[in-house]
Amino acid sequence: MKKAVFIFFLLAITSTGFCQLKSIPFEVVDSLQHIQKRNIIVFIHADWCQFCQRMKSTTFKNQEITEKLNSDFYFIDLNAEEKRDIAFNNQVFKYQPSGNNVGVNELAVQLGTIDNQIVYPVLCVLNSKNEIILQYNSCLSPKDFKLILEKLKE
Repeated sequence: MKKAVFIFFLLAITSTGFCQLKSIPFEVVDSLQHIQKRNIIVFIHADWCQFCQRMKSTTFKNQEITEKLNSDFYFIDLNAEEKRDIAFNNQVFKYQPSGNNVGVNELAVQLGTIDNQIVYPVLCVLNSKNEIILQYNSCLSPKDFKLILEKLKE
């Protein structure tokens, strides 16, 4: 009996505790869209942004959100200050320095600019044709993010 309880407990932990959010690179989105059409959710953030870090540690650790993102969407985690070139949508986006050790990637600017500015964190949703269908620049709680995901799936 103890063995059965232990195995059940181990399976329960394995199925819920290790469910991690799968982030894909921009470079593979087009090939994935040929296999299965899905909306793309891009989380644009900066390492120094406390609200971005809060979303990473709460919203994106929520099991329901992780499962829904992994099964229904393509999720991309984009550091706005990414220094490497990013190929996406038949373009190459480069890092643009704006000062001493400061700058932003052109792709973050293109996807994250709302009312002529970027305020982190930014949630950008693209359809299967890589067109922006939603932009939201605020820290989202798990509850609020679930509502957005439900509306996107309708």
